[in-house]
Amino acid sequence: MKTKQLTIVYIVGMFKRLCPSLPYLPVSSKPNSSASTHSFAFTTMWWPPRSGGLGIAAIAYVVVDYIRHLSPAWHGRLQPALLSGFALIAVSRVPFYKHWSSEFRSVFPFIGSMLFMLLALLFEALCVRFVTAALGLDWNSHTSPLPDTGQWFLLALNEKLPHPLVEILRARIIGLHHFLMLFVMLAFSVLFDSVKAPGLGLGARYMFTMAIGRLLRAITFVSTVLPSARPWCATARFNVPLYPHRWAQKYYAPYASDANAIRELLRQDIAFADTGKLLGDFRPDWGPMSFLIDFLRPSESDGPWYNLLKNAGGGCNDLVYSGHMLVAVLTAMAWTEAYGGFSSVLIWSLVGHAAQREIRERHHYSVDCVVAIYVGILLWKMTGFLWPSKDASRDRRITMLEKIQSRLTQAAKDYDIDEVRELLRGVELGSQESLSNKGPSTGMWIFACAIIITAIVIVVLALTLTSDG
Repeated sequence: MKTKQLTIVYIVGMFKRLCPSLPYLPVSSKPNSSASTHSFAFTTMWWPPRSGGLGIAAIAYVVVDYIRHLSPAWHGRLQPALLSGFALIAVSRVPFYKHWSSEFRSVFPFIGSMLFMLLALLFEALCVRFVTAALGLDWNSHTSPLPDTGQWFLLALNEKLPHPLVEILRARIIGLHHFLMLFVMLAFSVLFDSVKAPGLGLGARYMFTMAIGRLLRAITFVSTVLPSARPWCATARFNVPLYPHRWAQKYYAPYASDANAIRELLRQDIAFADTGKLLGDFRPDWGPMSFLIDFLRPSESDGPWYNLLKNAGGGCNDLVYSGHMLVAVLTAMAWTEAYGGFSSVLIWSLVGHAAQREIRERHHYSVDCVVAIYVGILLWKMTGFLWPSKDASRDRRITMLEKIQSRLTQAAKDYDIDEVRELLRGVELGSQESLSNKGPSTGMWIFACAIIITAIVIVVLALTLTSDG
């Protein structure tokens, strides 16, 4: 009897003292096999431990994909086998996944976030074309790149560091499609309880944050046209007029290099220069979309307006801030918050490697990468409402324990072990998602299959469209 008393008093006292900030919760009790005692062994509800499997899978994916630069033949054999293995393992976990109802509630936020992201990418593509077309190919080809201290620093390191280390920094280890695939692996790991469900909620947060970041990026780089760090890029990739747009002919060109003209412009605050007859552009009949002509500056061979956006890609002017780095940082933030562990250190190391390569290869200036890093971190922190990392079931358990505290205290006073057990079992069942004893319904199975198939199709399309960076 004394052991029974002490056990119950201990449980009730623990709940009274620690319930508001409880790190773990006892949820059921089982009698010991020994019939001579009345002591109880309490099981504990823990979030599943990090097994490290996801980190190993991430390393395997990056390593196998890098083999393409060493042995294309082996890469052609290993990568399909690895990705097929990942897909089969994920599909095999579908029947055992217990959070499909939570996934179902995240469908509409997921679809809404995806549409929002697609619209943001469309707006960004229009802005990319505009900043290249606005001043014409002559300006893009002959304007010197901006001085970049980050580029100087990396060139100096090439002279100081051992050659093998420099070659590692130069290696194309990680790219845009790698970071996208790493996030997909993170989202699918909910099937293994490595990451808190729902996976669609995590995906919705990722795409919503990406959309906001892309919109802010487009607004930023379209505000001031900056020269490319690669002066030959525009001529090689864009078919736009050699001369500036008529807006630039009137408001920029007369004051671009004449200090006296700039002083007079500041004094009068009006475009006073006589530019003569302005050069016009070809104006196709795009119907309702004809308002885009001034922004896209098409040629006679370009065809419909949407054809111009296919060549926009990453653009050729300096686009503040780096879109590649935004993707990398959001992937690293999601990985750190959802999974953590040593593998998150690896992901951030890959982010650093990608940043120095962006600068080293002159795809971006240093400022673009620096801004992308802190913007990505801040944006991810602001969108936690879509997929909070905090365990909601833990909060539900604490709330339920607070509600039964008086009954638990009374059961302790009455030395009623059975009542204590039933109360704790109620907390356990109440904190779990409601599942029918018959298992998931047919509709839920159809939904699960549709989600898996759709996700795999989206992954294939994303990796195909971004495989060239």
